[in-house]
Amino acid sequence: MQLGDSRTGKLADNITGFGRALRRAGVRLDSARVALAQEAAMLVGVDRKPDLSAAMEAVMVSREQDRMVFRELFDVYFRNPEVANKLLSQLLPSAEGKAEPSQRRPRVREALSPQRAFGQAQPKKEDQKVDFDAAMTASDLQRLKHADFNALSASEYRLVEQLARDVRLPVPTVPSRRLRPGVRGARMHWPGVMHAAARTGGELMRLPRLERREQPLPLLVLVDVSGSMERYSRLLLAFLHAATRDIGGHKGRRDVFAFGMHLTDLTPAFRLADTDAMLGAASLAIEDFAGGTRLGESLRVLREQHARRLVGRRTLVLIITDGLDTGEPDDLARELAWLRRRSQRLLWLNPLLRFDGYAPLARGAAVLHRHAHGMLAVHNVSKLQDLASSLAALMKK
Repeated sequence: MQLGDSRTGKLADNITGFGRALRRAGVRLDSARVALAQEAAMLVGVDRKPDLSAAMEAVMVSREQDRMVFRELFDVYFRNPEVANKLLSQLLPSAEGKAEPSQRRPRVREALSPQRAFGQAQPKKEDQKVDFDAAMTASDLQRLKHADFNALSASEYRLVEQLARDVRLPVPTVPSRRLRPGVRGARMHWPGVMHAAARTGGELMRLPRLERREQPLPLLVLVDVSGSMERYSRLLLAFLHAATRDIGGHKGRRDVFAFGMHLTDLTPAFRLADTDAMLGAASLAIEDFAGGTRLGESLRVLREQHARRLVGRRTLVLIITDGLDTGEPDDLARELAWLRRRSQRLLWLNPLLRFDGYAPLARGAAVLHRHAHGMLAVHNVSKLQDLASSLAALMKK
């Protein structure tokens, strides 16, 4: 069938509105990608919905964790023609998708929820659902970046979580034993020499060498999920999953544990590509969420059952906790001393640094402060953005 010009008529409006819904769901998207989606629709036509979905996904999605969100939202959005007009008016669509709302991903449910129209006054109730679109002002973003996670309303917490997922954490790298062609290596790359000579008629114009590859340090993360850390745990888990995704692939090693009254291995959950799926798997795995804190006991389990996760005294260990431990200080000191000996750096990420003049006076905090190589703040998005440079500075000491 003849599709016609997708830049005019209802199809262009539908694709533009669909792009707005994707942006509300946290998918990185600009006007150029929306234009590419319109061109893709012109090329493949609208006869087959799977072909249209695949073509638009190819040009609108650039991150693996956004693919399932795109597919669910595409199915709901284009199931009923009336959905386009309703979503463009930022109203809740009445059409039913294939999946029940409770089974949809949180990002999809939030994108399909009622939105505040541009220019409309803010609701009086602080906890009333408010989703900022691309029209969010610079002052709003600046305020949220410096807002303490523990002081956010429910709607602000979801917005800050999306901001935290876009923060990257480049872990310091070290030379590995594997080699690759380069220009400054100590050994000659003889196959490269022969290939280069063959291109110049046998003349040796260039001498390729072999240099050592750079790989990120093995990363071990321990996240406190006790009651005092409840407002920080979920957000920091989402941040760590998105920020260290490259480390968890073929480039390096990433192990994550949650601790409260006992130790929980979250490494299998962190292998999932989608952050929402990871949070769901982590919530099912953690049985002592919002309970007490026994870091010493958790470290003992780590030493007895997971000591091989620490690779050759090169592992960078991050302990995320407020230090309000309820165990015996002597046990904690013994386990921290073992952990420090087996790692290259032991860093304490402490959300209580949001208080001016904070001092680790609690028993567990004092022991942790004595054994850690450094203490960093992680109580707002701005501190998360500064975390990479702070890690690099501590690694040079």
